[in-house]
Amino acid sequence: MSKNTKQTSTRIGQLASETLQSGNASQVAKSLAASALSQRSGDRQTGAKMEDTAARVLASDHYAKATKVLAASVLSQANKQR
Repeated sequence: MSKNTKQTSTRIGQLASETLQSGNASQVAKSLAASALSQRSGDRQTGAKMEDTAARVLASDHYAKATKVLAASVLSQANKQR
């Protein structure tokens, strides 16, 4: 199985941190933020469940732009073979 070696950028890391600290962010946004931060360094990649969540967020009109940005980042770090 191939590994995706992409890492979360500084800009996305800052957005993820702000999202986790926000009292107004949805649970989905916070989950995506946590996933993005966990991929800030090292060789972690997005799991299948989080990949599915991120894809649903991007396909929906019901999420804020920041949530979609986090979803796109998380999805870009998914396993290439899935």
